[in-house]
Amino acid sequence: MFSNLDAILDKFLTLGVPGNDCVVYKDGECIYRKQRGFSDAENQIKMNGKERYNLYSNSKFITCAAAMQLIEKGIISLDDPLYDYIPEFKKMQVKNPDGSIVDAKNTIKISDLFKMTAGFSYWLDAPSLIEARKTTNGKMPTVEAMRALANEPLQFEPSTKWEYSLCHDVLGAVIEIASKKRLSEYIKENIFDPLGMTNSTYNLPDEKLDTVCAQYRRDENGVRQNCGTQICYYKLGSEYESGGAGCISTVDDYIKFLEAIRKGDSILSAESVKLMATDALESINHAGYWFADKYGYGLGIRTPKKNGERIDFGWDGAAHAAGAVVLEHNITMYYGQHYLGMPDDYLKRDIIECILKDLKLK
Repeated sequence: MFSNLDAILDKFLTLGVPGNDCVVYKDGECIYRKQRGFSDAENQIKMNGKERYNLYSNSKFITCAAAMQLIEKGIISLDDPLYDYIPEFKKMQVKNPDGSIVDAKNTIKISDLFKMTAGFSYWLDAPSLIEARKTTNGKMPTVEAMRALANEPLQFEPSTKWEYSLCHDVLGAVIEIASKKRLSEYIKENIFDPLGMTNSTYNLPDEKLDTVCAQYRRDENGVRQNCGTQICYYKLGSEYESGGAGCISTVDDYIKFLEAIRKGDSILSAESVKLMATDALESINHAGYWFADKYGYGLGIRTPKKNGERIDFGWDGAAHAAGAVVLEHNITMYYGQHYLGMPDDYLKRDIIECILKDLKLK
């Protein structure tokens, strides 16, 4: 029945992926679940479906859902200026293409954080962040780190352009300030616990890192290397909880989250889900958006384009896991793997297309 899906998941192994795990739900029932390859290639340990992964940017969907909860409760608003929560962002500067620095004309709004239109970059070694690491003795609590980021000039005027960036990390800091809880605490209480996501967390202590699937990275020579189980790149400090990349979870847990999103009216209303999944970039320069040929971008996730062919919404991660929801067919899919820098990663976008073909829905 799932010949197209099996073929593409098998192909990933030929591209160097040590192992993968895919689950598909239709109408609330699991209709496909299969693991391939190894969770630890060196020791030939087969995938068993219980592996934990560093989610990287799959964390973004969770963070944006958490922020939408606060909007539903009237605690924050999409139109609020960011400086209402982090005053350091009130008077920003913009770096022009010629290197000159000028005062920003537009105010960063909470909606800009969702939409990646705030003007930030993904420069993790910005001078202000390096200085903050020193002054916090390497701890970099989330809110303090984002306050420091306000010292960096923006890359463009807010609300004028899409650029993948630290927007959702800043949104995580807003969640902390608005909820008066740490990001991990708020998400545990309002998403993980209600959904029974018992293996999802942030900042695992070193003694528990052995619960994470072996993680691999493709080096500059195209060779796959084991790079340990700790998150790479995006952990700015020992106390930093990255809204954009910091969650650790399992396939079993993440599909619970996607199913709750699909159903609506549990952790998030159906109206909020619809708003998140509506293309918000039609009038904004999104030349740098790598999904632009097939998808729009809404409040933190890729979305169907108006009159476009793709009908799913969701997001992916740097280790090339991927999640998708198709509301009109009551389908959710989550694909788990732990390989940074996989070649031909664009093929992940075709997983949901294979499922639709196998179910004769396309």
